[in-house]
Formats: sequence, C-alpha cells, structure tokens
Amino acid sequence: MINFRTERDMLGEMEVPVGAYWGIHTQRAMKNFAVSAFRVPGEMITALAEVKEACALANMRAGLLDKGTGEAIVAAAKEVASGALADQFVVDAFQGGAGTSTNMNMNEVLANRAIEVLGGQKGDYRLVNPLDHVNLSQSTNDVYPTALKVAAVRLVITLSENIARLQGSFQDKEKEFAGILKLGRTEMRDAVPIMLGQEFGAYAEAFARDRWRLFKAEERLRQVNLGGTAVGTGLNAHREYIAYAIEELQSITGLGIARAENMIDITQNADVFAEVSALVKAASVNLAKISADLRLLSMGPGGGLAEIRLPVRQEGSSIMPDKANPVISEMASSVAFQVMSLDHAVTLAASSGQLELNAFMPLIAFNLLTALKIMVNAVSIFRTELVDGITADEGRCRQWLEESLCLATALAPYVGHEAASEISRTARAEGKTIGEVAAEKGYFSPEEIGSIFASRELTRPGIAGSKKVKRQEKEK
Repeated sequence: MINFRTERDMLGEMEVPVGAYWGIHTQRAMKNFAVSAFRVPGEMITALAEVKEACALANMRAGLLDKGTGEAIVAAAKEVASGALADQFVVDAFQGGAGTSTNMNMNEVLANRAIEVLGGQKGDYRLVNPLDHVNLSQSTNDVYPTALKVAAVRLVITLSENIARLQGSFQDKEKEFAGILKLGRTEMRDAVPIMLGQEFGAYAEAFARDRWRLFKAEERLRQVNLGGTAVGTGLNAHREYIAYAIEELQSITGLGIARAENMIDITQNADVFAEVSALVKAASVNLAKISADLRLLSMGPGGGLAEIRLPVRQEGSSIMPDKANPVISEMASSVAFQVMSLDHAVTLAASSGQLELNAFMPLIAFNLLTALKIMVNAVSIFRTELVDGITADEGRCRQWLEESLCLATALAPYVGHEAASEISRTARAEGKTIGEVAAEKGYFSPEEIGSIFASRELTRPGIAGSKKVKRQEKEK
C-alpha cells in the first residue's frame, strides 16, 4: 500500500507518494502530460542539476543563501548530476510551459534530497523550499535553455569527434584502395573510370565538412542567458549573482560557457538550436547517402556489383541459408532518416516562439538531444563495425570496368564523339573490348591504347594518354 503526504500550491492540495522526491508541481505535471513513454533526456537532467549547483554556489557567494541550506542543495545537485535519483524525473518529454515542469521537478527533487541531508523529512519545505531556495535568483526561462546548451555542447563535441574518427577510417580506405581501378557510375548507369580509393576519399571529404560545421556551431551554443531570469532583463537576479553563476557553471562543466551580450535575444529566440539541428541533419544526409552507396557496391555477392565486401555481423535470414545482410549500413540509414524527421520538429518548435519566450523549448530539447545522441552512437558503430572492416574485390572491379564499354569516353578527344560511339556499339555487338575494336579500326596502335587506358591517365584531369598519343582523328 502506498502512503501519501499532502502538499499545497496555488490550486489547492494534492497527495504525493510519501517516498517520492518530487512534489505537487511535478505530480500535477505527471497528470497533465501523460501522453507518451518518453522522458526528458538524461543529458538534460544532468546539465540542469549542474546549473542548479552553480546557482546555489553563486547565491551563497552573493550572500543570498545561507551556507547550510546552500551546501545541502549543492550536495543534492551533485548526486543528481552523477546519475542518482534518475527515477525521480518523471515528467513526460512532451510538456507545455517552456520547461517549467522539468525545472520544478528538479527544484522539488533537490529540495527534498537537501531536506534529508539536513536531517528532515521529505515535504518539510520550511527547511529547504523548491522555489525560495533551490530556484532563488532564477527562472525556468534562463536555467532551462542554459542546461539545454550545456547538454547540447557536450553531445556536439562528442559527435564531432566521432565523425572525425569516421573521416579517418575512410581516409585509411582511400589509401588502401588507391590502386584499384573500377567503373564509375552516374544515374545508376555506367560512366567513366574511377579509383575505388577516390570514391572513399570523397566520402572522407563529406564527413570532414560535417565535422567542421559542427565544430563551428558549438561556439554559438556556449552563449547562455543564465541570470536573465524571466525575459532576459535579469529582474530579481543580483549583479554579483549573475557573474558568479557563470563562473561556477564554467568550473563545474569545464566548458567555455559565456553570458550572452543580449540575454533578451537569447531568451526569445531559438534559432541557434535550429542551426545545430540542421547541421546534425546535414551529417545524417551524408551518413544515409554513403550507407546506401556501400550497400550498393557490396550487393550480391553472386548476383550484384560486389566490388567491396562488408564485414558480416549476423545471419541475415530465417529461411535462406548463408545469407548475410548489410545490417550496420541499414541501421545507419535508419538513424539518419530519424534525425531528418527530428530536425523538422525542431524547426517548427523554434519558429513558434512568441514575443519574449519560446513555449516549445521542451520539444526542442527532446528532439535535438535525441538526434545528437543517436547520431553519436550510429557514427561510432558505423565506423567500427562496418567501415574499418571493408575489403575490396579487385577482380570484380576490373570485370565491370571491362564489360561496361565506358572506356570509349577516353577515346572521344582523339576520334570525336560519333566515332567513339560507333566503337562502343561495335564492341557491344561483337563481344569485344573497346581497345580491340579501336585497334582493329586503325585508330590506335596497341601501345597507344595502353597509354590512354593507363589507370593514372584515366583518373586525373586532362586528356588520357595525351603525352604519348597525338590528339587528332585518325583515318580508318
């Protein structure tokens, strides 16, 4: 049987489970927002606890909070930031109120834990009050977005580092496959020759851009409105407290957090979150595209391109023996698609602020932090379980190159487009190679064909073989 304690707020009385660290504000929020199984991300809870610790320390330094109460709040905040009491943060991720319910959930948990530290019983808010003590000098409107930025900065840094490692893995493959000539393809049709290493080098460059974009965007996340209170003007926050709070938060998090020059702007506008979300989406676009390329290049193996081999991670079928599916690549694409959809929600929420506040900050927090977190994990797994284990089938690369007749393109500067097309059509009809037909028609000697079709000549700027072959149309 659950025992209850009675708590009061502006709406009246309500029963709260006697063992709960949360209080009446959280209890009402649980009822009002019982819409999903999703909770506020743990990274957000950790960051918010750190913000509360910084605020308590700043209030003590400014002489606004007595040492005993302040130290109890700090001790409670450290516990929560370490992961303790995680089951006490029970408000649904989809909530109204710009994050007030999450802030009050934190205030009540910290107050009740601090009460215990001081030897009291949960609910005895004469010892530590969630609003008068834990929330002193604060508003949801400055602590919530500040905590979101702390959480986002950490995940952005981690994602940037993981993408840098993925870039390095593709660069390793670029070197490993540098000497393998293969068929390039455009619009799912044969195009011109390319080195397999060049393909992987292009993948590395795409992720290099993602890494750099995220690295630069992280700078804007460091500008916070802590001390701005309700609308960014700083009402009810002493000047000394504001300076101390930023200093303490820097010390606690180890991040270069800075007070925004215009805290009203930062309180009103959520465009920085939309920007970061868009950059995470851009990274997911590259992840999806490159994942799909790897599946395509490895398809088969008997009935497809099979130019590369992906590492086998599990059996692929409950009915077909010896079948292995590209599951890591499929997972990466699935995460990428999900991130794209999360970004749309962030965009809508960030654009829906009104006047001095954005009421949809919890939606921004949930979707942005979720996108960052799943991308961090997906990129890491994609690298270690797939990219690092890719091998090449050089014979298959050579086979498709020779069968494609794409080498006719390299002859066009010498014989003209029409003649090159005729060489290709003849080769296809007679089952011969481009080189054989071109030599038979008297356009080139075997030595000249060799010079034109040299791997290095075919895969760098310029006319293939131009140093050894005269650039002029020859008579048949």
